[in-house]
Amino acid sequence: MGALTGRNLLSLAELSPKEIAELLNLARDLKVGKLKPRTDKTLGLVFSKASTRTRVSFSTAMFQMGGNVLDLNASISQVGRGEPVQDTARVLSRYLDAIAVRTFAQADLETYAQYADVPVINALTDLYHPCQVLADLQTLQENFGDLKGLTLTYCGDGNNMAHSILLGCALTGVNCRIAAPEDFQPLPEVVEQAKALRIDPNSEITITPDPQAAATGADALYTDVWASMGQEDEADDRLPRFTPYQINDNLMKLANPQAIVLHCLPAHREEEITESVMEGPQSRIWDQAENRLHAQKALLVSLLGLL
Repeated sequence: MGALTGRNLLSLAELSPKEIAELLNLARDLKVGKLKPRTDKTLGLVFSKASTRTRVSFSTAMFQMGGNVLDLNASISQVGRGEPVQDTARVLSRYLDAIAVRTFAQADLETYAQYADVPVINALTDLYHPCQVLADLQTLQENFGDLKGLTLTYCGDGNNMAHSILLGCALTGVNCRIAAPEDFQPLPEVVEQAKALRIDPNSEITITPDPQAAATGADALYTDVWASMGQEDEADDRLPRFTPYQINDNLMKLANPQAIVLHCLPAHREEEITESVMEGPQSRIWDQAENRLHAQKALLVSLLGLL
C-alpha cells in the first residue's frame, strides 16, 4: 500500500482499481486481526457538519492503533469564525499527520488539500462520500466474494452517496443502477466520469426514474435519507416525490432472493426504508456501519504508511 502513502482522498476517482482492491483486502485483514499496525500519529477532524459514524469510526480507528485524534469542531476553533481555509490548512499541517474534513462544498475540501502538507481525507462533502462507499464495497465483498458482476441498486436522491456509489461500482466491476426522480438524478458529469472509469466497459450504469425496473434481479438494494444535511427545510416537499422509491417488502421481492439491504444511516424508518426491511434477515446495515471502522482504518494505514 506504499503507493498511497502521503496522498489525499478527495474522491474515489483518485484511486485505481488495484488500489481499491488492496484497500478492501487490507480492511478485511484488519477486521479479523490478521494485522495490528501501531502508530503515534495524530489525526485531525475538521467537521462543519454533524457526524456520528464518521467521527466515531475515524477516532476509534486511530485509538485502536495507538494514535491520537483532535476533534476540531468549527464551533470551538477559528474555522468557525471565518479563518481562511488556506491558513487553517497550513497551520494544521504543522501539528497533525492527517486531516479528515467534513464540509459542504467540494471546493473547500480541495483548498485544504492544496495548502496542506499532510494527507487530506474527504469525510463527506455535498458532492462525494468516498469513505462510506469503501465500507459499502467491503460489505458486498463479505457477502458475495468477488465484486465483479454484482448488481447494486440505489433508490432515492441522486446525492453525494449516489455519486460515490457510481464511482466505486465502476472501479470494482459492479453493475450500478440509480433510481431517482427526474429532477433528483445524479449530476451528468459524475455519471460520465463513472462510465469512463469502468474496469469493464460492459458493466451496467443505469440512471432511471423507475425503481421497480432498477430493483429487478439486483444483488443489493441501497438507500439514503431523502433530504440530506442542509436540505431539512425541503423534506416535506420531497416526501411525495420520493415515496415511490421506498425500499419495502414489495421492492425486495423483485431483487435476487439472496439480495442484501444497505443504508448509510441515519435512517428515517417508514420513509426511505420500512421497519420490516431494515430489521429483516436480508439487512446488512449494521455490518455496513461497523465496516466504516475497518475500511477507514485501512485508509489511514495506507495514507500514513503504517505497513
